[in-house]
Amino acid sequence: MKAISGNWIVVESTHLDQPKRHGLILEVHGTDGEPPYVVRWDDTEAETVFVPGPGTHILTTEQMQQLHSH
Repeated sequence: MKAISGNWIVVESTHLDQPKRHGLILEVHGTDGEPPYVVRWDDTEAETVFVPGPGTHILTTEQMQQLHSH
């Protein structure tokens, strides 16, 4: 998984009663866009160091805007 600052990370829910999470990638600490990432989460505004796992994907700002416009 590779990202740049300003991309969005999306974590799909693993349970029906949980929404997916979105976070803005503020910093990329790995080599060549690799994790870990510093992410500001939309739902809590908390900033955390995050290493993506299964069910996680990266979106550009444009892709995120398209997702929210539907």
